[in-house]
Amino acid sequence: MIDAFFIAGTDTDVGKTVASKAILNALAEKGLKTIGYKPVAAGCETIEGGLRHSDALYLQSAATVDVAYEDVNPYALELPASPHIAAKHDNVVIDYSVLSDKLAQHKANSDIVLVEGAGGWRVPVSDEDCLSTWVQQEKLPVVLVVGIKLGCLSHALLTLDAIKADGLELAGWVANRINPGTENYAEIIAMLEQKIAAPKIGEIPYVPSVKRKDLAKYIDVSPLLG
Repeated sequence: MIDAFFIAGTDTDVGKTVASKAILNALAEKGLKTIGYKPVAAGCETIEGGLRHSDALYLQSAATVDVAYEDVNPYALELPASPHIAAKHDNVVIDYSVLSDKLAQHKANSDIVLVEGAGGWRVPVSDEDCLSTWVQQEKLPVVLVVGIKLGCLSHALLTLDAIKADGLELAGWVANRINPGTENYAEIIAMLEQKIAAPKIGEIPYVPSVKRKDLAKYIDVSPLLG
């Protein structure tokens, strides 16, 4: 069984955290030991004396293994901007060895680590490099989250091309309905099912306050468990 997956989005605000939480909820129902890992998060707020990001907190609470916040989110950046801009603002250099050490630590303490990305596939973490380079280095299988909205077909296909070009496995994908008024929803899903050569492991409907709900029923993790 694969011990870690990278949750990628077709863009920012497409529901990576929603899908990650849903997968963690579903894995918990299988009795698996899980850790949610958000290596880089920009737009953190000071809570109880430390920088915290709501997405990382949701991952932390949805996992079945207790992990300190600093291990869930080693790079907590203050500015709500692209990670490379936020890192400069905080005078921080995002070091891939730190990300890898934390990942190895999490793998040793769980059955499955769910690693949530930031932004889209090619999100920059410095002037020279993107987070996808680290994912490629770690050879992490990818779960793609498609936020169903106008334009998502192009974003999904371009992201798929990039993942394939990086030599990584697409383990599955999740459709997340971020706008209840999206027209031609069924046709969009049908096109994605036709074009994506990987199992659809979930279809999450529009749900108010979705991150606060148990979302296990919308996810079938069996393709991820082999």
